[in-house]
Amino acid sequence: MLIELYRYVGPYLDWTMLVLILALAWRFPLLGNRWLTGIERFASRFASRKRLAIIVIALFVMLARVSLLPLVPVRPPGIHDEFSYLLQGDTFAHGRLTNPPHPMAFYLDTFHVLQQPTYASMYPPAQGAVLALGELLGNPWIGVVLSMGAMFAALLWMLQAWVPSEWALLGVTLLFFRIGVFSYWMNSYWGGAVACLGGALVMGALPRILKRPQVSDAIWMGLGIAILANSRPFEGLVLCVPVSVVLVTWIWNRWHGWQTDLLRAALPLGAILICMVGFMLYYNWRVTQHPLLFPHSLDDRVHLSMSEFVWPKQPPPMHYANPQFDAFYNHWTRNQYTHNWNDFLRITARKFQDFQDFFLGATLTIPFVALPWVLLDRRMRLPLLQLALYCAAAIAVVWFSPHYAAPVVGVFLVVLVQTLRHLRRWTHRGRPIGIGLTRAIVLCAASCLVFGALQTAKYPTGPLYGGWGWFGLWDRAAIEAKLEGTPGEHLVVVRYGHNEVAREWVYNNADIDHSKVVWARYIPGADMQPLLDYFKNRTVWLVDVGNTSARLATYPR
Repeated sequence: MLIELYRYVGPYLDWTMLVLILALAWRFPLLGNRWLTGIERFASRFASRKRLAIIVIALFVMLARVSLLPLVPVRPPGIHDEFSYLLQGDTFAHGRLTNPPHPMAFYLDTFHVLQQPTYASMYPPAQGAVLALGELLGNPWIGVVLSMGAMFAALLWMLQAWVPSEWALLGVTLLFFRIGVFSYWMNSYWGGAVACLGGALVMGALPRILKRPQVSDAIWMGLGIAILANSRPFEGLVLCVPVSVVLVTWIWNRWHGWQTDLLRAALPLGAILICMVGFMLYYNWRVTQHPLLFPHSLDDRVHLSMSEFVWPKQPPPMHYANPQFDAFYNHWTRNQYTHNWNDFLRITARKFQDFQDFFLGATLTIPFVALPWVLLDRRMRLPLLQLALYCAAAIAVVWFSPHYAAPVVGVFLVVLVQTLRHLRRWTHRGRPIGIGLTRAIVLCAASCLVFGALQTAKYPTGPLYGGWGWFGLWDRAAIEAKLEGTPGEHLVVVRYGHNEVAREWVYNNADIDHSKVVWARYIPGADMQPLLDYFKNRTVWLVDVGNTSARLATYPR
């Protein structure tokens, strides 16, 4: 019954909550004051034990998701990017940074994967390292869960340096309600948590260094910068440039004690950054055979038929060997943004809407009515500047997904908590409406868990709560599992009934020739015999992928 009710109410739930919050906070600001005050005091006492709170929040996030495995099973990958990250994780788990190019790369080529000069993912290595850790522990998704726990722990540690401990705990709790269990950050392989972890370490170390330089804080900042550079380098740079200006200014102003500050902060930080740059140059050299050529840049050069920024003109279409690449790069991708003013306004509005839908919803948008008071807070100048710079950077690029904003989530959380602190003080004719409003916001934010569970119960293999990363290729996973349990080795030739751009099946592990199942692409007009000859000792299957469910059949010789 509840599931059916959610089916009809769900799309309007956030805005219904908004109306109820305003009405209840205005009319009954101290409703349930006795019980809620007790809960707040308990949370405040717990939050004051800062280290314990950090450990508990990390464990709680991970256990909360693992406990729901009977309701929400581990989802198979479904998005192009996920398969590419999984290839990277599998490569690292085998003790390599990249793989030699495969002789049959023409038939094995796929999205977001380099085939030349080496066989590797195009993405920076941080997310792949997390997935490799999970694979070594039994499943790449374990790495996702661990990264989410580490992310929330780092966010709490960061907030403790910016706001009182009880408000820091509230901030991460609100974010947990929103994205901690049912979002694609926890349930897919796209990432988000790793880059957010890096941003939180940087922003948590900064005020501690400014207050009292310690080697440990400099190390945390260096690790945070290294994580950002190897996960979301563009957005990480936007976050770190103002931080570097603040640090240089701070050292300049403390010139008389610069020797101690240099030893405690600058030297450890500089050592980590030198190691980071050395690793990145080496990684680039191994993957692209040029230390200054990033894998992502090489893949864009080989595959992408448009600029990732909004201002250049559309280049001419490229020629691709298979229809799926042509449909994706020459049609779907180019049609997302046609380089005119109306399209620019459209994609810009969509970026802000997507950010608001994923991180805030209607409920957590309410505190920003207090933003004018936050603008007057001197300590909020740096976070506000960083958010403004990030908005400019986000507007300058064509694409946006919520995990692109991961490096600045911690900064955004600081501002959100500060708006709640101001909102808490609001009164009207002597009535503490701010107390009622902030309490109602927390309770309604908690409802995200309830409705996420309801949606998942109704669509266990369907869209994730929040709508991002909404599908896994369950039929591909079922066929792969079936063949994994079938004696012998297998080659699956995937034939598309139309120019599919989202449901891509042709992805393989790092060690292709020793994989139980190898996936290859049927290319119309191309001679498939070299592929069949190369894998002559395998059982060959054909999968037709179209609008209906895929079918596995013996390959017609």
